[in-house]
Amino acid sequence: MKAKNCLIFGGSGQIGRNLIRKLTKNDYRVTVVTRNIHQKSYIIKTQANAGYIEIVEANIFDEKKIRELFQKADICINLIGILYEQKKGNTFKNIHSTFPSILAKLSKEYNLKHFIHISALGINEAVDSYYARSKLDGENKILNNFPLATILRPSVVYSVDDNFTTNFMTMLNRLPFFPLYYNGKTTFSPIHCSDMTDIIEYIISNNIYSRIIECIGPEKITLKEIIQKLLKLINKKRILLPLPLFLAKLSSGILEILPKPLITRDQLVLLKYDNVPSGKYKTNFDIGVPSKKYFNDEVKKYCYMWKDGGQYSTEKYVSKSSLNDKAN
Repeated sequence: MKAKNCLIFGGSGQIGRNLIRKLTKNDYRVTVVTRNIHQKSYIIKTQANAGYIEIVEANIFDEKKIRELFQKADICINLIGILYEQKKGNTFKNIHSTFPSILAKLSKEYNLKHFIHISALGINEAVDSYYARSKLDGENKILNNFPLATILRPSVVYSVDDNFTTNFMTMLNRLPFFPLYYNGKTTFSPIHCSDMTDIIEYIISNNIYSRIIECIGPEKITLKEIIQKLLKLINKKRILLPLPLFLAKLSSGILEILPKPLITRDQLVLLKYDNVPSGKYKTNFDIGVPSKKYFNDEVKKYCYMWKDGGQYSTEKYVSKSSLNDKAN
């Protein structure tokens, strides 16, 4: 059987790398589009055997170049998204609305079998967030241009390569306190990166079309509980400090000036809303792809990097040293 050709945008991120490994193992050929081939190619090339992956450098808004790639594609997967706006065109509107609309038009024009787009959970409720509105606008344009598209709305996606648990553990390692916005009551359904890519592979393999699917993990956890779990995993004690709303707005306004802000005012708005299934759409559990990985169990596998002693603080070393101590 001829291998299907997958065109992936955003292949160098945590979801992209994991997905490339799974697809190529199942005889899919993958073309990955990147803005900087010299910076990203070494990350992407190592995810698959030679002959299964092609890396192309292109400006994602160069429609002429992108059009050429669609000529040999069977499936298009868009993983590109941003959490905060930057200069040089990296705005919510451009990345979350304009670009996906272009991909949907080309998917229809070239009669692709699949167009899969990663959106975000909770965007219907967060109407006062620029991020959420841009995501929702992008979804509407996609479905208008390519009604057979499948849109995935994940809760927060985590893994050793994320910017979620790793950033939190870095902060907890360095700061004597941790600020809790909205008292840490915001609830999430975190999904592991591997579970997320299982969903994408399942959708492709089983020809699931024209759906919005909410992608969630097997548990619901508040932000405060997440921080408490991380503290326990890295053996730290920190003050969890609830911030009054005016201080939260002030601090987020200052932090968003940083090149890689820890939080922005728009992200503060998002934290008002729980990031859990809405009940309006099917979830990955409903379509037969239940998430199997639990937050604590998975983070435990890589949290040692933030512990005193690093890898030598892990159980296999601690247990050995304990046995030696007893013998002496």
